[in-house]
Amino acid sequence: MATDAPPPSKQQHRLPTTEEFTEVHESAEFGELRRSYRSFAFPLTLGFIVWYLLYVLLSIYAGDFMGTQLFGNINMALVLGLAQFVTTFLIAWWYARHAAAKLDPKADAIKSRMEGGA
Repeated sequence: MATDAPPPSKQQHRLPTTEEFTEVHESAEFGELRRSYRSFAFPLTLGFIVWYLLYVLLSIYAGDFMGTQLFGNINMALVLGLAQFVTTFLIAWWYARHAAAKLDPKADAIKSRMEGGA
């Protein structure tokens, strides 16, 4: 199986001390990393949960609506159920792009500084 990631380094990295972890945790750079993650993940998670619960509630209380035939044997419940899968994969793809562009560079900078002792 081919991957784009290089093999793990055999070089030993210096382990940061507890004080260094605390210092980084309280730094503005780490705070920005957390804000960037939370501002993306929390609203998207909340939106998806609402979307999922809407589907469940429609299935329970709006049987006539969910049973509406759209074409052939395809009804509204099937279309919305399949949309749940599509939404899940779109969110995962979108998060992977967001993480690669915004989160990973910041996290890698913090990690390399802590391991390198710089």
